[in-house]
Amino acid sequence: MTLEEKVVYPWMAPLLAGGLAGLSVDVTLYPLDTLKTRLQSQQGFHNAGGFKGVYRGLTTVACTSVPTSALFFMSYEATKRTMQPYVATQYAPFVHMFAASVGEVLACVIRVPTEIAKQRKQTSVGNKNRSSIRILVQAYEAEGLRRGVYRGFMSTVARDLPFSFIELPVWEMLKTVVRHHNDGQVTNLHSAICGSIAGGFAGVVTTPLDLAKTRIMLAENYAVTRKLKIKPVLTNIYCESGFRGLFAGATPRLTAFMLGGFVFFGVYDDAKNFIEGLKR
Repeated sequence: MTLEEKVVYPWMAPLLAGGLAGLSVDVTLYPLDTLKTRLQSQQGFHNAGGFKGVYRGLTTVACTSVPTSALFFMSYEATKRTMQPYVATQYAPFVHMFAASVGEVLACVIRVPTEIAKQRKQTSVGNKNRSSIRILVQAYEAEGLRRGVYRGFMSTVARDLPFSFIELPVWEMLKTVVRHHNDGQVTNLHSAICGSIAGGFAGVVTTPLDLAKTRIMLAENYAVTRKLKIKPVLTNIYCESGFRGLFAGATPRLTAFMLGGFVFFGVYDDAKNFIEGLKR
């Protein structure tokens, strides 16, 4: 293997495998995400579309899930690889948390505009035929880049960072347990099951943050809703619907992330191992 191949190889495997994993899980589980979004919509499940058009906005997600997941895993693996030689084994979960936070912040640069377009298509009953690009153009023209296209950026980061703080370390920890009881081996199926458990657990715990992010993104007029922040939004929901209201959409979110974790991490490890095999 040449020096150039050694430099490129560590970046290529997570880049390609992450892109394939993101596309697989987003396309497969998109209807559940639509139902979750409509359950969390302030206008109500049935007024937001109910069970109709559950694949509305899929094209947007399919076109952007590849670069988003590729960027996440490339930065996650690169950060983890850079830090591990300088950190004791017992502190590995903190390395995973920091690496995940780096990956999530970078991924949100692509994810947030996608979420804006996707969720407005998912809940747009009266104007179903607006393209995702048109939605983002209108958001930019009306409210600019930060307030329109990147509406809810900080709430998305605030939701995704805790999610990754939980999911990635739990996934890595479960794989370590499997290795300990399986002669140091972790199959792709083992990785998928560990990912399913980690994803489901993290999904339920972070449901209130996801709910706040959804309400902020779905607000049409920033001038009216500019004071929307995570805490006041959740406080208002709690006053209206109680503790149960804070976990609106938790069931489809749990189901989606358990299935999604199985597909996402299973495909990722399988593709990553395949690419690594080609390089040997």
